[in-house]
Amino acid sequence: MANPRGAPPLPHPRLRRLPRSPVSRCACLLLAFTALLLLSALHQVSNEQLWASNSYGYHACIMPTSRYKVPGESDRYMTVRSNGGLNQMRTGICDMVAVARLVNATLVIPQLDKRSFWQDTSTFKDIFDEAYFIKALERDVRIVSDLPASLQSAPRARKHFTSWSGASYYEELKELWKNQKKLVERLRSRGNFIALHLRYEKDMLAFTGCAYGLSDSEANELRILRERTSHWRLKDINSTEQRSEGNCPLTPNEVGIFLRSMGYPESTWIYLAAGEIYGGDKYLSKLRSYFTNLVSKEMLATKEELEKFKNHASQVAALDYIIAVESDVFVPSHSGNMAKVVEGHRRFLGHRRTITPDRRGLVELFDLLERGDLIEGPKLSSLVTEMHKYRQGAPRKRYGSLPGSKGRARLRTEESFYENPLPECICLTGKH
Repeated sequence: MANPRGAPPLPHPRLRRLPRSPVSRCACLLLAFTALLLLSALHQVSNEQLWASNSYGYHACIMPTSRYKVPGESDRYMTVRSNGGLNQMRTGICDMVAVARLVNATLVIPQLDKRSFWQDTSTFKDIFDEAYFIKALERDVRIVSDLPASLQSAPRARKHFTSWSGASYYEELKELWKNQKKLVERLRSRGNFIALHLRYEKDMLAFTGCAYGLSDSEANELRILRERTSHWRLKDINSTEQRSEGNCPLTPNEVGIFLRSMGYPESTWIYLAAGEIYGGDKYLSKLRSYFTNLVSKEMLATKEELEKFKNHASQVAALDYIIAVESDVFVPSHSGNMAKVVEGHRRFLGHRRTITPDRRGLVELFDLLERGDLIEGPKLSSLVTEMHKYRQGAPRKRYGSLPGSKGRARLRTEESFYENPLPECICLTGKH
């Protein structure tokens, strides 16, 4: 049965309601981060369709049941080393909060990865509000800043955990954000804005093996980087197949065509939430030709304000995260970790508009444009908007794993809790 126009998507056939954990699953992400204008097509799209949230009566709900107990005294302590980039560390920390509750252990403030690709010396206090983290979770799990001196040299049992989408917490401290970086306010003063997570960085293109639109020398440079990176298992990748399957991030030019076809005018403010774009202005200029008000943190902040972030990639990522969550519209060009956790956070905060490009479908349209079988205009705009009618962050239950799948196969097919915390942490008005 088809959805009525404007109604939220119907449940996916793979959806299933996951059992509620004894842990208050919705509390841990309390981690507070310290062109041509196609008028004929645009006139068909209202401001509400472009910018408004689409919650359809769903709202955040994190009240524990009457059976939920405050943690008691425990002589067990759990220390955590959280690795990866900012968003991997963030979701990993939330998983460990849940584990500490389940095993009745006192959690020691996690240590952040300083040795991986990021080479970042930032500590937990540099990125998150430690005092609030401890206070806000006191009814869920006991947290201390340091391991007691008497246990510093005690032997420890070591365990490597794999993140799982079903057990974690979800809530964000919005009040502290009012005192953060001033970039959101500077963007808001200019009107509605899009936060674009443009994954067109050198390491991303090398990892995915995507070379569409690049020169032969650039494609060869990326191939060499992929071959020399030991922990990237797949070395030989067919770039054409990757793109046709929708596994490549959209190029800056493709993003420009996409947003214009969705109805956003040339004057739209777009914040670039990304690292260094591969090829620099050579490729970024194509996007800027469609949207002249394309800005980055370097354009919004002073040199003095940015100096504190020098050599601290995790803190820069936290800054982009804040702006992405607070933007009127969030658009990721690829479905990586940040895209998923930002989408989930925005769903929790009222299903703020998050447009997830159908990369596989868009590539088919872009190829038609390249061959001259389709031109930019009302027809393309109609095809693109129809394709994304139900890909804008409206409420829906989280995708469950494929029937019969187990272990890692289940993990790969089950949608992450951090991407969509419904039903555990989101309720329909009047229902809990």
